[in-house]
Amino acid sequence: MTDRRAEAARGNPRWKQRPEGSTWGDFGVDDQLGRLNLLTAEKVRQGAAEVKQGLSFALSLPLDYPGGNALNPNRNPPVLRPLLRKGLVNFNCLLGDLEEGRTDVLSDDLAILHLQYSTQWDGLAHAGGMFDANGDGLPEAVYYNGFRAGREVVGPTDVSDCGVPAAPGAARSTSSAGPLGIEAMASTGVQGRGVMIDLRAHLGDERVVVGYDTLMRVMESDHVAVEVGDIVCLHTGFAQRVLDMRKQPDPAVLGAACAVLDGRDAKLLNWITDSQLAAIAADNYAVEGFPARQGPACCAALPLHEHCLFKLGVHLGELWHLTPLAAWLREHGRNRFLLTAPPLNLPGAIASPLTPVATV
Repeated sequence: MTDRRAEAARGNPRWKQRPEGSTWGDFGVDDQLGRLNLLTAEKVRQGAAEVKQGLSFALSLPLDYPGGNALNPNRNPPVLRPLLRKGLVNFNCLLGDLEEGRTDVLSDDLAILHLQYSTQWDGLAHAGGMFDANGDGLPEAVYYNGFRAGREVVGPTDVSDCGVPAAPGAARSTSSAGPLGIEAMASTGVQGRGVMIDLRAHLGDERVVVGYDTLMRVMESDHVAVEVGDIVCLHTGFAQRVLDMRKQPDPAVLGAACAVLDGRDAKLLNWITDSQLAAIAADNYAVEGFPARQGPACCAALPLHEHCLFKLGVHLGELWHLTPLAAWLREHGRNRFLLTAPPLNLPGAIASPLTPVATV
């Protein structure tokens, strides 16, 4: 163990050893932000310096897209329902029916929202790993910085405590990401310099698995430089294809469409580490190809998720609508912009929808 790793482990209440190449302990033994620690005041100033025209691009799909659950049977579109007001439907509600002489017409609603259905941030508790953090030869379920499943990141074991409750009036929260909840990310404001890598412009609309060599070729061609603390945005065109399908996504078509990163490419993973980027957001479904390219059965099914969320503390954004921004940047010979992208401040949540805003 190197001196730095030994120092990080010394006195740590959660782990005695950390995954090879991870950042556990680098930002403090109790760190909950990962690489978002690199979004310093200087990075905000760098992002602000990219604002030339004062044009803003909202980078979110409507939150009821893709539509249905054909792309992921575990995630469903939002459901909106009115509240009740003193026994009346609180939607187009005539307050005069409750209080004589009132002229108000009031509406109030609730949402049943699957947090990773549409444009989203994956929080650090979205993907952990089986790892021998105790150094006793027995792997345990842990997340970034050694936070434990069942101790800090808690949830039910009974399926009756999962999913949409049959009796909404008895609904209660049954899970919590604890210290890795999305509220830690929200507290930072997630603002800094965004950098666009336009894969679609070079690779087209067919499915291409992008490794390090291809990524570097695209970046060199477009004179893209990623520096410490930048938020990298990967444009593949996938979200635009989803939007064009008008809530009727075709899994066969989308499964053969657009670029995805190769999570099995060690050189690509090393670049993510060495670049010290703050976060990655893509307009495709998982940033990386899923299922991943064939690899050892002993290893993660989502190797880039494991590398970023579990080892490095790099948040992943998915299904961002990047096509209009990418087109504008290419037309104007630019690839950098101010990015503001906080998630919902929902304590305990694993992930969150958001409406990122790019300003150029």
